[in-house]
Amino acid sequence: MTGSGSVAGPRMSRRRALAASGAAVAAWAAGLPAPAFADAPDPASADVEAAPARLAPFPLSAVRLLESPFLANMRRTLAYLRFVDPERLLHTFRLNVQLPSTAQPCGGWEAPNVLLRGHSTGHLLSALAFAHAHTGEQTYADKARGIVAALAECQAASPGAGYRTGYLSAFPERIFDELEAGGKPWAPYYTIHKIMAGLLDQHRLSGNDQALEVLRGMAAWVDSRTAPLDEATMQRLLGVEFGGMNEVLAGLYLVTGDPVHLRTARRFDHQSLYGPLDEGRDELDGRHANTEIAKIVGAAEEYRATGDPRYLRIARNFWDIVVRDHSYVIGGNSNQEFFGPPGQIVSRLSEDTCENCNSYNMLKIGRQLFLHEPGRAAYMDHYEWTLYNQMLGEQDPDSDHGFVTYYTGLWAGSRRQPKGGLGSAPGSYSGDYDNFSCDHGTGMETHTKFADTIYFRDEHAGALYVNLFIPSEVTWAERGFRLVQRSGYPDTDTVRLTVAEGGGRLALKVRVPGWLADAGPRARVLVAGRPVDATPVPGRYLTLDRRWRTGDTVELTFPRELVWRPAPDNPHIKAVSYGPLVLAGAYGEQALSTIPDIEPSSVRQVVLRGGPEFTAVAEGEKVPLLPFHRVHHQSYNVYFAVPPRGPGRREIARFPLAEGAGATSADALRRFPDARLAGGATWTTAGPRAVALDGKDGHVALPPGLLTGLPQLTLSVRVFLESVANSARVFDLGFHKNTYLFLTPRTGAGKARAAWKIAGMEAEDFIDASAALEPGRWTHLALTLGGGSGVLYVDGEEAGRNDAVVSGPLLLGATTRNYLGRSQNPTHPYLHGAVADFRVLGRALTAAEVAALHRTNG
Repeated sequence: MTGSGSVAGPRMSRRRALAASGAAVAAWAAGLPAPAFADAPDPASADVEAAPARLAPFPLSAVRLLESPFLANMRRTLAYLRFVDPERLLHTFRLNVQLPSTAQPCGGWEAPNVLLRGHSTGHLLSALAFAHAHTGEQTYADKARGIVAALAECQAASPGAGYRTGYLSAFPERIFDELEAGGKPWAPYYTIHKIMAGLLDQHRLSGNDQALEVLRGMAAWVDSRTAPLDEATMQRLLGVEFGGMNEVLAGLYLVTGDPVHLRTARRFDHQSLYGPLDEGRDELDGRHANTEIAKIVGAAEEYRATGDPRYLRIARNFWDIVVRDHSYVIGGNSNQEFFGPPGQIVSRLSEDTCENCNSYNMLKIGRQLFLHEPGRAAYMDHYEWTLYNQMLGEQDPDSDHGFVTYYTGLWAGSRRQPKGGLGSAPGSYSGDYDNFSCDHGTGMETHTKFADTIYFRDEHAGALYVNLFIPSEVTWAERGFRLVQRSGYPDTDTVRLTVAEGGGRLALKVRVPGWLADAGPRARVLVAGRPVDATPVPGRYLTLDRRWRTGDTVELTFPRELVWRPAPDNPHIKAVSYGPLVLAGAYGEQALSTIPDIEPSSVRQVVLRGGPEFTAVAEGEKVPLLPFHRVHHQSYNVYFAVPPRGPGRREIARFPLAEGAGATSADALRRFPDARLAGGATWTTAGPRAVALDGKDGHVALPPGLLTGLPQLTLSVRVFLESVANSARVFDLGFHKNTYLFLTPRTGAGKARAAWKIAGMEAEDFIDASAALEPGRWTHLALTLGGGSGVLYVDGEEAGRNDAVVSGPLLLGATTRNYLGRSQNPTHPYLHGAVADFRVLGRALTAAEVAALHRTNG
């Protein structure tokens, strides 16, 4: 959620906006052309036929968690649900409709001056519903009934406060007037959705009829506000984050059968997102991630409500695209809350990666899709991977109340640490009342509903699906069948299923994890102590169809190996996993300035102390490697640099830039595609052959991947400056304005500078010359990097040096935006002059070699 509420607005995170104001597992993609929005049928008048899922989840009351880290996390969250004072959360609701309240206001996003106030009450209602349904304890239902009754009182008082009938919120209704007039307030429908979703969960899971009546009133209010809006106006206001309004309204339709709710839900179909996705196109770059993910949760629910295959295509394509092209190794996505170009991972590392709300919603999408498409085990593979590696670890194990982080940072040296309130370090845990971010809310839900996806059932086929390997037991009451699952998975490689009660013919479908395909060995399965005839296939479900008897057992063994997983934008930056667990270097209080080198052959397993543990040599020191979800209250690192073995090529690429005609220039070594003259770039008509740059938009676009796998490098180029402008670029090789390697003729300090950085670094490495480059003559420039040093040469002479370099060229990876004469930053000027003979060499040349290169090409 952006601070302005606009998807297209400035890239300011929710946490920072508030402070200022007060890899991949596996996926496939498919898409078909879609009708225009105006051609979509009106559910109020057209036949709408729901699409019942092929599988059904078990009621939460039918599943019981046994001792495990999941149960421990749930207990901490349950303690918070019992502790939290509803009066403090209801305070702003009451004041908004002029009802008295003496409660102490909350802080964070629930503070009386923050426009998102009220959203946490919805999350709390959902969490209480999950807790009641799972444990059966009346405490949670009673607490929720008190909250719902208070909300009903506030809703009834709304007309007296000047609001429309049915309005229920902790902020005034005029905010929606501003939204409809073209303003961009901070996500008012987002907050309304959370309240409505909590009420719906209370009705569906706790049988609270008053919650349904309050929800009906809110839905009628939403209809009354949106029905008069024309399509263009409605689509415009959907540019402000609105959560899952289509999800909750479609869900209400499925409960009530009232077509008005479905008609209202479909008004929230955002066509600028749905259209490209329906055709399988990835246009996510620059979009606020959780804004878009919530809309797809709505598409999945609308498919269930309507059976319209377009919704299924949209949800499936989105899941495929995000998991395959936008996910970090732990399963989460986004950097500073935004999607980037496909495949950019290392180039988009920071302490603000992987917002936890994103994964909460991605798991909802995958779960819904699998219920309809049980043939695609990848949905559950990703679910498991993300659950273990991100969601389980978002909670502080030392917190009595289950505090959670907002982000799961993946830059070297990130931390998950005790709370410090909004505006503190990104990895800080939440608090009792001083935070209430969206992740505080989804955290309350996540850790009370672990049981909802472990098992599914196919009632028609008589099949029980075992999706997740979490110690638990499930009771299929209609069949009198109880199955108990015990294991130390993922800390151990064995899972044991026991028929505790009942028997008869039943197909037990057990997921064989997809990660086994990467690790090599396949699963071993014993039934009643004997091998099964069928071959377990990684990434598929194994069907055990037989007559079961009480006491029958199934024993599954999932052998694990260390697997090094390269990042798509830099194959020499890798994370390591062991079975379904991503491992992290545990660095204690040691600060890390950049991604450390590691020696994969140095990894050794140590004696188990409650789970798999390893050590490795990184930067010459022995470092513990632990399952990532267990690394808390210390610095950690997930992505490591693995330098290539052996000597590198002396020369990687050479672009003479001397063709004199045409719009391209070839690599003389024939290793890379042609460079391209762009904008006002032309060939020189006098003097040496070169590319002339007009200083307006002329530049040379070099092919991608020039710097891949280079622990050392030398860049060499000849440049003629017609004029000199601060921050113009001779070359700039990178991904975007936060990951780059450039050389500028002059900075604001009046010096030529070479600088390089990848996104997570606090500051760039740089080398300054003693003066700016001179215009009016040809100059030979060379930059050498390697061994912790960098040297800038001008006309074969050393002009500047840095012997305390933090980052090396290996970390830059397969740069996609490589320019001569143009900056990664669009605010910088273009170069005015000419360039010729650009070379990339695979090692740092000596001073004598640079001097020789200058003489050869001077």
